[in-house]
Amino acid sequence: MITRLTRLLAAATIIIAATALPAGAATCPPLLDHQLTSLQDGKPLPLCQYAGKVILVVNTASYCGFTSQYDGLEKLYARLKDKGLVVLGFPSNDFGEQEPGTEKEIAEFCRLTYGVEFPMAGKTVVKGKNAHPFYLKLAEITGSRPKWNFHKYLISRDASQVVAFGSFTKPDDKDLLKTIDRFLAQ
Repeated sequence: MITRLTRLLAAATIIIAATALPAGAATCPPLLDHQLTSLQDGKPLPLCQYAGKVILVVNTASYCGFTSQYDGLEKLYARLKDKGLVVLGFPSNDFGEQEPGTEKEIAEFCRLTYGVEFPMAGKTVVKGKNAHPFYLKLAEITGSRPKWNFHKYLISRDASQVVAFGSFTKPDDKDLLKTIDRFLAQ
């Protein structure tokens, strides 16, 4: 009887283990429950991996008047990544066709010209009815849709707060930095 009970308990444990959620799945906020592709290496880029971090989402372009913001974004990322900030770049050709290159060309431009090491997704549609669902949700939450390249969304650690900043807001902007600091302290 004890041997049979032991076998049943062992079988139940195996079934429970086999059906358990992947690590971190229970803690992924719905806002981050999206999978993209990494610009740098073409591998999957699950946004859930950034749960618990403050995330600065930026739609980027290589041939834009705001392209020099890459420098400030990389400096911001380098300075605050150990405190929990992630900058996520989303190259987009939606505005003035200012990101016409291939993903390989974009990645090379960002790395060689601005030393970009922050994670970047592959080319992403960020406006209109064909926008990526992640961008649609960000726009819905904030009431602010990207009007041009380098529009920014700042997401709190628990993804309960999202604040939008327009393209003219530079990475060293006082209000942006103040909000980043507030979110990092939460």
